[in-house]
Amino acid sequence: MSDLVLVEREEPIAVVLLNRPKQLNALSDELMGALVEALRELDGDEAIRCIVVGGSERAFAAGADIAQLAEASPIEMYYQRRVDRWDEIRALWTPLVAAVSGFCLGGGCELAMACDLIVASETARFGQPETGLGLIPGAGGTQRLTRAVGKALAIDVILSGRFLTATEALRAGLVARVVAKEAWLDEAKRVARDIAAKGPVATRLAKEAVDRAFEGPLTLGVEYERRLLYLALASEDAKEGLTAFLEKRRPEFKGR
Repeated sequence: MSDLVLVEREEPIAVVLLNRPKQLNALSDELMGALVEALRELDGDEAIRCIVVGGSERAFAAGADIAQLAEASPIEMYYQRRVDRWDEIRALWTPLVAAVSGFCLGGGCELAMACDLIVASETARFGQPETGLGLIPGAGGTQRLTRAVGKALAIDVILSGRFLTATEALRAGLVARVVAKEAWLDEAKRVARDIAAKGPVATRLAKEAVDRAFEGPLTLGVEYERRLLYLALASEDAKEGLTAFLEKRRPEFKGR
């Protein structure tokens, strides 16, 4: 595995940390490739039930690698499908917790939003400053930020270059939890362990159902949710969970 990402297995969770500290974890092609490779490998490991994605205390990721972006042609970007990597991360089955401290800007903000929930340090700053470079967000920023915080705030952030503080992001619905500066990674791990303790089949189905809520009308979302409920009910985990509740013991989920 590339040293651009640091992988720590703490079963049943894993931690994947971006590791370009001098560049504030700017998301180069090489870094994104290494990140997707690491996440795919962990996603296929039944022993890992939740993954924490983080950076450093100073920066989650300060955006795209501007030097690479300036040299890329539109056709090269199109054929190499560079931006598709954010979609690949979003499509992973294993729940992802973004541990954000410091700068979380541009592609970094889009990466955090591609995760399932964000735990933020009180030092975190979120933004989509692409218009200052004559560009627009291209890895889901205009869509996911708007769905998370609403049109008024999203248009302010994207057009004016405004950064949201952790408290503002929490209030707006972008962030799930805000913690003290020194607790940004520990709290994300704690949340991941809470998620990993639940039924793996049910957790993945619930993640899929929540994602569907943003992709269509309510009636279709509820219908889709119901089908996933029946699928969950057919799992061995559901039988174990229900039996354990009746027997007043802790369930032992197998992910089947």
